[in-house]
Amino acid sequence: MADRPEWGGAVSAAQGRGTLPLAGVRVADFTRVLTGPFCTMLLGDLGADVIKVEPPQGDDTRAWGPPFQTSGEARESSYFLSVNRNKRSMVLDLKSDAGRNAAATLLAETDILVENFRPGTMERLGFGWADLHARSPRLIYASVSGFGQDGPYRDRAGYDVIAQGMGGLMSYNGEEGRPPLRVGVAVADVFSGALLTQAILAALYQREHTGLGQRVDVNLLESVIALGSSQVSRYLAVGEVPGPIGNEHRSIVPYGTLACADGFVNIAAGNDSLWRRLCLGLDLHGLASDERLATNEGRVTHRTYLEEHLLAALARLSRAEVMSRLEQAGVPCGPVNNLAEVFADPHVQARGVAVDVPHASLGRTTVTAPPWDVGGEKLPVRRPPPTLGQHTEEILGELGLNPGAAEHVAE
Repeated sequence: MADRPEWGGAVSAAQGRGTLPLAGVRVADFTRVLTGPFCTMLLGDLGADVIKVEPPQGDDTRAWGPPFQTSGEARESSYFLSVNRNKRSMVLDLKSDAGRNAAATLLAETDILVENFRPGTMERLGFGWADLHARSPRLIYASVSGFGQDGPYRDRAGYDVIAQGMGGLMSYNGEEGRPPLRVGVAVADVFSGALLTQAILAALYQREHTGLGQRVDVNLLESVIALGSSQVSRYLAVGEVPGPIGNEHRSIVPYGTLACADGFVNIAAGNDSLWRRLCLGLDLHGLASDERLATNEGRVTHRTYLEEHLLAALARLSRAEVMSRLEQAGVPCGPVNNLAEVFADPHVQARGVAVDVPHASLGRTTVTAPPWDVGGEKLPVRRPPPTLGQHTEEILGELGLNPGAAEHVAE
């Protein structure tokens, strides 16, 4: 990574401190892999004190790689680094009495518990919703699983690729005539994590009025179905089973990815006015005067004819030329970038999307910044992704437990 660009200094921990909406909220994070950690990272971004409770061997993703970032003897998984900023790590062995006792003490001082074990696991450990609600009625209990807390598939393990397939997403993703295609990022996991965050924030708001916490639950399968949006609606409304259509849009033309002389651009001519502007910007006067293409319905009907002529025009222009012409014409457009191009983009750099932070074992690492502005300020990366058990003694001390007992709770 010696040729990696310099992103600039870390965002100051003090920056935005007065605007962090979840300051003072404690989260006990019993999750691992992606869905739960993504949710708790967002809560940490918003100012919550997120305590990541890990087993002695650590979150599974600590071993997922390559790639790993290394520094001397230290080695950290890039996957783990991607979803664990703004957290502290505490190691507890929940199979031991000492570990469970420490967990019970932690939960007595916690606002939100987040877990993604298989349904029934937390109950067997003594930390089910009913027991904890009786002891700590203000506790918000958030669960995420593959298929929910009941139903025939309740006990199945949930993974992103399974949910993408079973929820129908792979059937209408990809290109016509090709095999089903998984979305290239774990969208079932990430979307489920975002939905769980929303539900937790709603429960926090309700607690302000009732004084009581509640259980919230999200599962990957139903999240993927909900993500289907207009595709699902086509089936429910008219019985149409959508298939893959590549980068095109079923109901808007032109709207999608188009090839030019040296790359690809995305163009979104979402109404008739934008279509006319596109024709003007690209000197497509014949298409502009074609009455068959004057309305979106006509353009959808004559999609093949339109795209044949549009692609012929774009093939004579570079990506930069297409972007320049369409931007001047006021047509929404953008290049299809690889990640090197993304992080070299002057807008991305000006927005501080990549943040260089100190790290306990690596010395320094680069993470993405929280994706919000709150109170007119970008939320800070207050804590880098933690090393395994980095804060166990610190947290035990805060809970009034003997910090020297760390080795026993992590056996």
